[in-house]
Amino acid sequence: MKSLYWRISLSFIGVLLVVGFSYVVITAYYTQKYYQATTQRLNAEVADYLIKEVNPFQDGEVNEEALGTIMHSMMAVNPGIEVYLLNPTGEIISYVVLDQLVKLKRVNLEPIENFLATSGTEYILGDDPRTPGEEAVFSATSVYENEELLGYVYITLESEKFDTVAASLLNSYWLKLSLGSVIITLVVAMLIGLALISLLTRHLRKIITVVNQFKEGNLQARVPTTNSKSELTLLGETFNHMADTILNNIEELKKVDRLRRELIANVSHDLRNPLAIINGYVETLQIKGDKLSKEEKEKYLKIITDSTDRLTKLVADLFDLSKLESGQMSVKMEYLKIQELLYDSTLKYELLAEAKGIKIESTICQNLPSVKADLYLLDRVIQNLLDNAVKYTPDNGEILIDACSTENGVSVSVRNSGSGIPQEDLEAIFDRYYKIDKDREGIEGSGLGLAIVKKILSIHGSQISTQSDSKTFTEFSFELPVRQLA
Repeated sequence: MKSLYWRISLSFIGVLLVVGFSYVVITAYYTQKYYQATTQRLNAEVADYLIKEVNPFQDGEVNEEALGTIMHSMMAVNPGIEVYLLNPTGEIISYVVLDQLVKLKRVNLEPIENFLATSGTEYILGDDPRTPGEEAVFSATSVYENEELLGYVYITLESEKFDTVAASLLNSYWLKLSLGSVIITLVVAMLIGLALISLLTRHLRKIITVVNQFKEGNLQARVPTTNSKSELTLLGETFNHMADTILNNIEELKKVDRLRRELIANVSHDLRNPLAIINGYVETLQIKGDKLSKEEKEKYLKIITDSTDRLTKLVADLFDLSKLESGQMSVKMEYLKIQELLYDSTLKYELLAEAKGIKIESTICQNLPSVKADLYLLDRVIQNLLDNAVKYTPDNGEILIDACSTENGVSVSVRNSGSGIPQEDLEAIFDRYYKIDKDREGIEGSGLGLAIVKKILSIHGSQISTQSDSKTFTEFSFELPVRQLA
């Protein structure tokens, strides 16, 4: 009974029962009215036939003998009629009925006048002298003598006996109608209704089945879509979108978890190596300090210093990325010339580039507009891009730095020669802890540099993009808007 199908079905059956009962009552009511109207129409001229056969008045008085003879003959043929003689004011002055139980002394003349005016073509009810307050179908005519109105002949067409028989037959008719027509109609309507409800809810049942499959772990379960614009179709499409979103979130969580594990592995490796080197050379200096020459001590100290710098940089990158992502990084916006940052950064990396025979060329347009940015963070972006370029550019390669005005601001790009970035890595290189050529010797780093670049540029309302043919070059570019930033 908790099923939507059965709840709708039971509600539908209840409605059918109410409609069926109402149908019986309304049908019986209008059937009775129809029979009364038919009886009145068929017997509308009975009163006229009566006075043609015999005048119920003689010398202004009631002709009881003639009236009784004719009326008993008529009642033998049709016992359902009752005859009343009325004076011009509607008072009953004589009548012919079966049991002589007449309770009214006067009959309302308005229905009689309306009946005579329409010649009996309209359905009109008049007073029932036998039952005060009740109405009955009738036939009537006026009686004149020497153009003087003597009174009216008023004939009711449904006597008390007729009412008793009709009520008995009506009860039987109701029973037959209820047990026959209504039950048959109800059964047929119920079967048709249940079939239609089943047809209309089939899509809902499909949705429920798919939702249960999804709940059981089948994350690929989807509701079949149709071209219909119904609410159930919209519900199915909404569920599909929700399922896709959940699946994408799960995949994203899996990806983050995978990157987290890689981070632990990478950071553990990157921390362990310099710490092991520092520890090893410190122990060597402690144990063999007196036996080492000055040159050896300086060499060992330089190795310790380089390892310490490497360790410090790794920790700083982790700390900075954490603050950037949590929104705790202090940002101080100011107007500055980006070409000055590019010149300074180029000078910093000239020595590293010369050591590998790398040529750095700059194409910086003159009169670049000032941009509003954080000096420290923007310098960090440029240095990270140049650091990557120097690392991945082969010996005797080249690095090209370009800066020029655009319609919306200033565009900066750093391009280096080399084997490029594999196409499958282009979308992932800005993820945290992601490293290309993890096994390439001589390439150091935590995989945080480009993630930091992307986050800093996002703070500045810009995006980093990359191009590579995977064979000869890699280019990183971004555009800083000149407009006022919020």
